[in-house]
Amino acid sequence: MSENLLVEIVSPDGAAFRGEAVSFRAPGVQGGFEILRNHAPMVAATGVGPVYVTLPNGNVATFASSGGFVEVLDNHVIMLAETAEPASDIDVDRAQRAEERAKERLEASQSAEERAEAKAELEKARNRLRAGMGKV
Repeated sequence: MSENLLVEIVSPDGAAFRGEAVSFRAPGVQGGFEILRNHAPMVAATGVGPVYVTLPNGNVATFASSGGFVEVLDNHVIMLAETAEPASDIDVDRAQRAEERAKERLEASQSAEERAEAKAELEKARNRLRAGMGKV
């Protein structure tokens, strides 16, 4: 029996990660949380933010996620994410342009609904940018 967790991170775009890990950290909607071996079963909603998977060799894989759900059962962690992009795959220049577009959209928004959508877009863009720059 393995001394590690089995972690799977899946989004509509496909599997972002599947493998053994020492720990899994995510931005829960009620606050961040970490899963270690033999964690109690749980289901949690996640928000926009970085997800960290500590690998058995000590390296940490970072993902920019825009929220979803995490299930933990028998040392198996499954994250069903709206998006889960490996930080190493993020084009920082593109992420900066997306942040600028989101800022412009927020400034131009007329209604409360438009402002809320623009703020969410800006939060996601900034999360991707921070992850891509390694500043999460």
